[in-house]
Amino acid sequence: MEKKISVEAVVTSFNQGIMLLEAVESLYEQTLKPERIIIVDDGSTDEKSLEILKKIETTPHSPVPLSLLRQPNGGVSCARNTGIRHTQTDLVLVLDGDDRLAPSFIREAGELLYEDPALTAASSWMQTFGVLDSIVRPQGGGVCGFLSHNCCPATHMFRRTAWERCGGYDETMRSGFEDWDFFLSMLEAVPDSRIGIVEKPLIHYRTAPASSNIRSMSKRLDLMGCLIEKHKALYREHIAEAVLGVEAISMSRLYGWENEIVHTLETHGTLHPASEAFLESPAYGDGGMAAAVRVRSSCK
Repeated sequence: MEKKISVEAVVTSFNQGIMLLEAVESLYEQTLKPERIIIVDDGSTDEKSLEILKKIETTPHSPVPLSLLRQPNGGVSCARNTGIRHTQTDLVLVLDGDDRLAPSFIREAGELLYEDPALTAASSWMQTFGVLDSIVRPQGGGVCGFLSHNCCPATHMFRRTAWERCGGYDETMRSGFEDWDFFLSMLEAVPDSRIGIVEKPLIHYRTAPASSNIRSMSKRLDLMGCLIEKHKALYREHIAEAVLGVEAISMSRLYGWENEIVHTLETHGTLHPASEAFLESPAYGDGGMAAAVRVRSSCK
């Protein structure tokens, strides 16, 4: 079956230095190798990054054919679209230049897509490293799940036809959430499709305080507003699923905070001032007052 899985990899790069070499080497080490690696450098200016790019480009006898495309800085969406336009395979893998893949990622994600025609894309759980050492378990799924939050990592494999049908990544989205928008666009363009997830941490995801993912959180409400406006018909059709999905996330976080407060009080610890303020004046209408009552009842 492996011979039937045909994929090219697009790696985006912007001043990522040695991290880019690690990303490319993780593709070289795949048990099912891509037919070609396309690196799109999005206007790197860092001297070390330029040296790494030159080294990768001039290394003889690489395990996988490799192409390097250079362009003025246009953002990650523009870089991905540029690389994808140069692919010729049915499946495409996009990989950020500061992340790495476990050796079986292409084989296992490719098998999901090969075995289930209803899947428009596939990815996996993530092993984070750097600031945070954890396993993150995105769930994938259909369009309704993606209305309340993003359910798929930025690194993923997808059917090139789906990219064509949805128009690709939105190159005007340079502040974040471009991946979430792309998944919504694909699922909207291919009715009844889903995104599959390999339930293993096959993506090694680098975490840092200054990463674009962390910075985008300060603009989360504005970015979500843009998504809703762009996909207005989709949200209008599935308004109940969208609202209930957000509420489910809110309740989960509230219960977690509630349990932490109870544990702190029972062990005679010191509450954070925000938790003390919450108990003194709980929120109303969003489950806050009920949570405060449960906390006091548990402690008594």
